[in-house]
Amino acid sequence: MRADEVAHYLQNNPQFFEQYADLMAQIAIPHPHGGRAISITERQMLTLRDKNRQLEAKLGELIGFGEENDAISEKMQRLAVALITAYTFPAVMHTLGYHLKEDFAVPQVAVRLWSLPAGELDGLPEFAGVSEELQVFAETLTHPFCGSTSGFETSTWFGEASTNIRSQALIALRAGGGTIGMIALGAYDMERFYAGMGTIYLERLGDMASAAIARTLGTA
Repeated sequence: MRADEVAHYLQNNPQFFEQYADLMAQIAIPHPHGGRAISITERQMLTLRDKNRQLEAKLGELIGFGEENDAISEKMQRLAVALITAYTFPAVMHTLGYHLKEDFAVPQVAVRLWSLPAGELDGLPEFAGVSEELQVFAETLTHPFCGSTSGFETSTWFGEASTNIRSQALIALRAGGGTIGMIALGAYDMERFYAGMGTIYLERLGDMASAAIARTLGTA
């Protein structure tokens, strides 16, 4: 019989071990971490210990993720409260930049807005010209874009730091059913913002920033 046939038989006939209980004590198998032979019972104990170690490692990993998510949630709450209490557009921009840099350790933050009644705010960098191509790209974003700055005009939004930016997150800003602008987050680390990463907190950031900007510019 082949080994897989024996394994299949034992899986489908567990009564075999009841009928030949004394055989269990006689069979010896190789130790998984050495050359000596051990009983099946001892081998089962070693297997259970290995599984317990794996489960403990997985549990520790899950706890770590949970603690990290709790910390991010607290930071998001602080940002939300600060944006609510920001009553002017400059205050919203200052709050957004401060919290993202200090609380979230994002090295570079830039915002661009279009199709808004800027008025006396025309001279601010947030209202600098943006290509139609990028506006169309922002319109098509269903989730924040994370990845390289290569090929994006957003790579120039970070001023003197632009040449050192290796990864970015682009978040569309929306109000009144349309796209009104974009937030660009820049990092010096290529792995800070990468394709395929989770974007739930970036999406929430976009929602909060959009609401605060629309409120202070009267576009809600």
